[in-house]
Amino acid sequence: MTRTKRFVIAGGGRVGTQTARNLAEQGHDVLVIESDEERVEALSDAYIGPVIHGDATRPSILKQADLAEADAVAALTDEPGTNLAICMEAQQYAPSVRTIARAETGTDQEYDEVVDATLLPEYLGGDHAADMLTGADVRTLVYPTADLDIIEVGVAPSAPVAGRRLDEIALPAGSLLISTADRTELAGPDTVLEPGERYIVAVEADVVDEVLHLLRG
Repeated sequence: MTRTKRFVIAGGGRVGTQTARNLAEQGHDVLVIESDEERVEALSDAYIGPVIHGDATRPSILKQADLAEADAVAALTDEPGTNLAICMEAQQYAPSVRTIARAETGTDQEYDEVVDATLLPEYLGGDHAADMLTGADVRTLVYPTADLDIIEVGVAPSAPVAGRRLDEIALPAGSLLISTADRTELAGPDTVLEPGERYIVAVEADVVDEVLHLLRG
């Protein structure tokens, strides 16, 4: 049985709300921090989980979130700089907590030093953010356009594709398995998707969730 996890979501906009809702539907405990009063009311009415009204960059607000008991923190506001500050502040309180930040581009080198994963950008919405929070085996490598993402993802032992050849798998239109994560060889029809192995996949935004389900179950 999957262990119930606890997540703190900073930002109650479209991406943050959908992420929180998806996590709650999976049975996890979710707390949302939001500074806008109208959004706070909407989140409270949605009964997703506890909501703190405040600025998540402030130490006093993060202290209320009890970060030491959280499995991960996702900073998903509309401001990349704010998200970076939230993750930095969160790690001051809980150095081992997993952090994810929503950013605008993949060129912000400072993110590599502060966050464990980056959501790029708003086009990858709450479904993908929830997947990134619940598992450490998905990593965004490149975000070249608004519609195409290149990710590195591990094949779970229970995944539908585990142990099967690529030519036996019906990957959805708009996706392409490129290579193993170490980039030693391109994927071909006879490539076997080994459980525990990591692969690089190009995928259009509207089929990200379908591809992740095939690879992770």
